[in-house]
Amino acid sequence: PDQRNRYQRHLLVPEIGEEGQLALLDAKVLLLGAGGLGSPAALYLAAAGVGTIGIIDMDVVDESNLQRQILHNLDRIGERKVDSAKKTLTSLNPDVDVVTYDTRLGADNIMDIIAGYDVVVDGADNFPSRYLLNDATVKLGIPVVHGSIFRFEGQITVFDPRNGPTYRDMLPEAPPAEFAPSCAEAGVLGVLPGIVGSIQALEAIKLILGVGDGLSGRLIAFDALEMSFREFKLRVDPNNQVTWENRDRIEVTELDGLCMPSFTPA
Repeated sequence: PDQRNRYQRHLLVPEIGEEGQLALLDAKVLLLGAGGLGSPAALYLAAAGVGTIGIIDMDVVDESNLQRQILHNLDRIGERKVDSAKKTLTSLNPDVDVVTYDTRLGADNIMDIIAGYDVVVDGADNFPSRYLLNDATVKLGIPVVHGSIFRFEGQITVFDPRNGPTYRDMLPEAPPAEFAPSCAEAGVLGVLPGIVGSIQALEAIKLILGVGDGLSGRLIAFDALEMSFREFKLRVDPNNQVTWENRDRIEVTELDGLCMPSFTPA
């Protein structure tokens, strides 16, 4: 009865209903990062009743995070981010099992961590992590809801290795470091990750429910200054060999910042 009352607005939606809510309660979503993007995504996934939410982050809460990372607060400064996130999410919805990974994501642990999750929400802020995540999720066939932010601009797409293009199709190699500054170097409007992360949560929920038109093969670019959304088509790169069809030959390895393909030819 308590759950029926909590999720009654979902139960009224024909595309969700009781069956959809049960699917959400049974789902497992992994968040890469408990920062600007991970915060709103985690809050809305927990509120929606996603049964298991995993969070990977090895950082501690800093005062400079609070301008955008709404999972945390002043009382949590100095705490591990995953611990702070778990407190916030479980107080919002005790139905949710929050699984924390206070560790660096690497080739030695990524396959064990992501195995068993239905969707990964990518809030990473560096290219080596994104290529590592791509190769591991392609090998396991797990869709990734990708988000990125820069000052006033954000991008969102879905990489579904079984049904569409992946991160390596969009960006075969990383740009030079000087063309890809982090938020710490370039700054970001505090509310921007709230918008992008909320869309990421929406796409993850649509994947779980199997409803609507997802963003696989489509990239949405949001400009907060113009208040505009632009859509770009993403296509499979025929030269990309890190694919679901070649999954048995993918080697998930450390990239050492080089972001070169980690694929072993036959």
